[in-house]
Amino acid sequence: MSNSIAAKSLADWLARIEAGHPTEIDLGLDRVSQVAGRLNLNFSQSKVITVAGTNGKGSSCSLLEAILQADGKSTGVYSSPHFIDYNERIRINGLNADNEVIVDAFEAIDAVRGEISLTYFEYGTLAALKIFSDAQLDFVILEVGLGGRLDAVNIIDADIAVITSIALDHIDWLGDSLESIGREKAGIFRAAKPAVIGLAQPPRSIIQHSSELNTPLYIRDQDFHMDLSAVSWNWAGLDKLGEHIAYLDLPLPKLPVRNAATVLQVLSLIAPDCPIEAIHKGLATADLTGRMQRAQLGDAEMILDVAHNPEAATYLAQQLLAEPANKKRTLVLGMLKDKDREAVIEALKPVVDSWKLVSLEGPRASTAAELKNLLGSNLEVDLYDSTQAALSELEGSLSSDDQVLVCGSFLTVTEALAWLKTR
Repeated sequence: MSNSIAAKSLADWLARIEAGHPTEIDLGLDRVSQVAGRLNLNFSQSKVITVAGTNGKGSSCSLLEAILQADGKSTGVYSSPHFIDYNERIRINGLNADNEVIVDAFEAIDAVRGEISLTYFEYGTLAALKIFSDAQLDFVILEVGLGGRLDAVNIIDADIAVITSIALDHIDWLGDSLESIGREKAGIFRAAKPAVIGLAQPPRSIIQHSSELNTPLYIRDQDFHMDLSAVSWNWAGLDKLGEHIAYLDLPLPKLPVRNAATVLQVLSLIAPDCPIEAIHKGLATADLTGRMQRAQLGDAEMILDVAHNPEAATYLAQQLLAEPANKKRTLVLGMLKDKDREAVIEALKPVVDSWKLVSLEGPRASTAAELKNLLGSNLEVDLYDSTQAALSELEGSLSSDDQVLVCGSFLTVTEALAWLKTR
């Protein structure tokens, strides 16, 4: 072991690596690439899918995983952040990695890194890659943490790249225009390897970078299409030879259909023999924590969604507007200061009857009072010190005519999930 006595448990390791680097975010590939080289990672037996995007990454990864699993393929998925358990970040064949497996990977990293300092995210990324490399999986699905070009997962060359969406978020790191954000995300492209774009009109920077690398692009509403009805949907796209293919009467997934359409184009290129039965099963069964997740709070239905930027909040509002308007909807909202809080609030106003604003913890957190100042007047508003406090008060006062929505941040949903586990 280098630099310190070996940590014994996963909790010990997480505390150690969280304190082991001077900054939480330190974008760049030099340090993590050096350590990866010493781990002798080998993905020659795996097809690697790297997924970037402002919204829709997690849903797309879950849909890919579910369909490939239904086809009997072995899969590894790396995603972030986690909600309750760190193990959620590393899944093999649909199951969270065991503590011992993750600890072994951390020990292997520490044994070779020497004096190279790694961030919490870089340590976790290398651990996932080590675990997947050792397992020699059929498919490895990597969700970008932030941006793409300088994100730690980009040390691995993807066989196919995916950009699910582009919106203004993390502008301090990625730039304050869709063009600059698009260029950062296009950094996951590789020369002559295909890329699937879930946007109908991607920024010019994506098109330009693909041209520079001779990366074949497959763009929604140009190269692949979806057609929805009330009970099913149809998809049409291209195979790797450029031939037209189509799937009719597909089951509506629990996750966004636009992400499912993107995933089907990915599979048509990288898993062309995937049978229609696996596609149907995967679409019907794929779900994801914190994305239109349904639960119960007393006698009322509860929906948990991590929507924390205007694009995600607008989509969430559209989904809720499509539901029967026969319930009083109470929103439990907690947000971070570096998000576009005003735009998120405006997007949600049409679907909210009562507002429960909560304070989150941490230097980036908004207080409930700050959110109230952004909300405006003439609304039914209550303030709470925490998500748990709001839910505890609500629990005994709800009927089946109520619906509770929890959103605004991964932190807000995490607090709600932790509270639900105690009930």
